[in-house]
Amino acid sequence: MKKESLVSVAERAGCSVSTVSRVLSGNAAKYRISQPTVDRVMEEVRRCNYTPSLLAKGLRTNRTDTIGLLIPDIENSFFAHVAGVMIREARNYNYKVIVSDTQEDDRNEQDGLSALLARSVDGIVAVPCSSNAELFAGIQRDGMPLVLVDRYLPEVQSLSYVTTDNYRGAVMATEYLLENGHRRIVCIQGTPHSMPVRDRVRGFMDTMRARGLGERVAVRGEDFSVQNGYLETKLALSGAGERPTAIFALSNLILLGVVKAVQESGLRIPDDISVISFDDNMLFNYLDPAITCIAQPTDEIGSLAIKLLIRAIREPGTEASRLHLPPTLVVRRSVRNLLL
Repeated sequence: MKKESLVSVAERAGCSVSTVSRVLSGNAAKYRISQPTVDRVMEEVRRCNYTPSLLAKGLRTNRTDTIGLLIPDIENSFFAHVAGVMIREARNYNYKVIVSDTQEDDRNEQDGLSALLARSVDGIVAVPCSSNAELFAGIQRDGMPLVLVDRYLPEVQSLSYVTTDNYRGAVMATEYLLENGHRRIVCIQGTPHSMPVRDRVRGFMDTMRARGLGERVAVRGEDFSVQNGYLETKLALSGAGERPTAIFALSNLILLGVVKAVQESGLRIPDDISVISFDDNMLFNYLDPAITCIAQPTDEIGSLAIKLLIRAIREPGTEASRLHLPPTLVVRRSVRNLLL
């Protein structure tokens, strides 16, 4: 079966190829194309199920109307939600989104970026899983509009990014535990080199030290996973010395591992041990007890990332924006007040 083209659609619609192209690109009004002609073109497009070639369009306009999205773990509810917001926001600008999941692997990250560049996307939103700042700086230098989300690379000042104020969020969580009488707190971190973790750990440690508890700072763990939360909690609860009274999990996946390990140890939350998470999750309301957490403004993060990218596409050379959005403490029932 012969593939439909602008030429074949134009012939049957009784108009020029340029008229069909202008109708399909949404520029009918700009070129004063009559409504009957627009209706005739669209009727023929629907009848023959014509799909424009992005490659051909890219050659003509130097645009493909596609955006690349590089994320480290689509199964992580935080990234899944932010990705959903970005896809919806991109649609408002008539952009399609190509998603690449790096699975927290440096090589997958490089391959994913190469694949997006090969598809001639108009811009890229990325959540780096590596600390390879030169990789992203080089892509931007080559002319590709680029915005980072959540994890940023402070050594590359030319890169725009949107993230939560992770330091402030960690301070809020630690202060809440301290205000409830907790002094033996274990902090279970994610990937140590990522900026969100570095900022969260710094917020936790600074707050503990400010209260004269520097010698009690306990930070452990190595990645954003359920298994990491599970194993580190098992170790914390089975070690010699006093058992911690609270665990601060630095992501929602880590928190789920913490809960599993606590339950397996025959302990109850919050009667025997309190827990708090950095990241919210709709499931946290349905756990027993519901989990107190630091919620990130995921809708705003996703929306602003796309807006920054569209600006970079339309206005090359625009000065970089570095946005740290405020988190929120969501109090539920997983932290016991030891002072009562």
